[in-house]
Amino acid sequence: MKILPLFALLLVTLEASPAATMRREISQYGITWTFDREYPAGQFVTGDWWVVGPVKVVAVQPPPGPVEAHGGEFKSRYGASAVVDDTRMRNGSMIVLRPDKDQGFDSRLKNYNPELSVSFPLDLGVNRSLISTISNETLPVPVLHEALMWTSEKQSALVLKSAAVLTCLAEEPPKDAFRPPYAGTEKPIFEASKLRWDRLPSLKPVGNVPSWEQFERYFARPWLDHQESWLLQHTGPSENQVNYGREFSRLTSMASLMLMLDVPRERKEKLLIGLVQFGIDLHGLAETGRKWSADGGHWNGRKWPILFAGLMLDDPRLAKLPEGVVFSEDQQMYYGTGWCGQTALYQIVYHTGAKPPHEEKAPETWDKVDKLGEGYRITVSSGLPGTALAVQLMGAKALWNHDAFFDYYDRWMSADDPYAAKRNGIPRPKEEGRSLDPFVNAMWTAYRDKVPVQGGGKDNLRWVWQDGGRQGGFVPNPKGESAGR
Repeated sequence: MKILPLFALLLVTLEASPAATMRREISQYGITWTFDREYPAGQFVTGDWWVVGPVKVVAVQPPPGPVEAHGGEFKSRYGASAVVDDTRMRNGSMIVLRPDKDQGFDSRLKNYNPELSVSFPLDLGVNRSLISTISNETLPVPVLHEALMWTSEKQSALVLKSAAVLTCLAEEPPKDAFRPPYAGTEKPIFEASKLRWDRLPSLKPVGNVPSWEQFERYFARPWLDHQESWLLQHTGPSENQVNYGREFSRLTSMASLMLMLDVPRERKEKLLIGLVQFGIDLHGLAETGRKWSADGGHWNGRKWPILFAGLMLDDPRLAKLPEGVVFSEDQQMYYGTGWCGQTALYQIVYHTGAKPPHEEKAPETWDKVDKLGEGYRITVSSGLPGTALAVQLMGAKALWNHDAFFDYYDRWMSADDPYAAKRNGIPRPKEEGRSLDPFVNAMWTAYRDKVPVQGGGKDNLRWVWQDGGRQGGFVPNPKGESAGR
């Protein structure tokens, strides 16, 4: 019997599958939706389900509602209450029309709002996405990405276990359609057959390439990111996604670098679809008003998946970021004069209030707030070098439009310390010179000096706090002498 490669099998499956089947019940990731009658339904190229509606969802399993069992309480590393002993809601469902600090999935989180919880039966209208979840019964639980984490971080208090998205459309989508964004009422359809494979570099693999199967699993299910609260760190779903900006950055950058390797196309197909789908979801969130403003390490890693999806799909709807969208990376990196001569600097921007820059001051003068900023500089910086490399390998530096980001990472990843003579005996932080991930380090060493010649951004800006930290905004930040190559 002839064995077909993975990509060929995918094409055969898409071509041979009926456009839709009549279903009264749909199940995915342990969640089952039941309708009042049969409706035409099918699956997007990601495996997520669509249904032609409007439809009446009479029930979901496991059912949402209160529980009898009580659980423990968990606090943040700073002592802020996060998970509380509240039995009102488990296995909640939501329809997300716009970003919100609150959520309706699980009442153990301090930001639970019962008005956001969907009740059944539900009339699910066209161009609406129903998100249903399964709650973890006990806490803490293993994280999806535990293989990448330190022993102390291999488990976390994540209240949600699983989530699935059911999208209601007016008509059947193309067989190779991506799932449209789960947020909002606009449901644009993008097709996998339109992916611009020619835009991916073809680089010789170096170092220990991560497991393709593991990375496919990381991006196989929907990542929920509509919650504008640090409590996302305790939300989950633990079987779907990561929940901190450092790991958003690490996984998306490593995935995109893997897709740039010279390996068979069928090997990359599933991972590419998962990463592009994530970018589509993030773009949909941006369209509904989501901003990923700097707040410690929480909101990094969202900008590149959006730009990557736009490049790969070459669609005008994704080509331009919505006006007013803010990304943490753009706020954190800026041009200035550092205490030992650095010109591309980091600032924490915000953490329980506005925070001033610290890298322009000598370390012996740092107060508690400055030391907090330096701690987050180390946390944030160690997860983003792969993004800086991936953007430039794709020739997308001008599209990113914030040059201080790239100059900062040339400074961070420099094997030698160009500022050693001016440190006055203060050693370079031991974390500098590498990322957290050996694969990224190997790719940086092999390909940083081989990125294609390309222009930079036209709008180099710097975030500045005014009025005692009560108001802030971007101001022009002309590029001076580059702090790196």
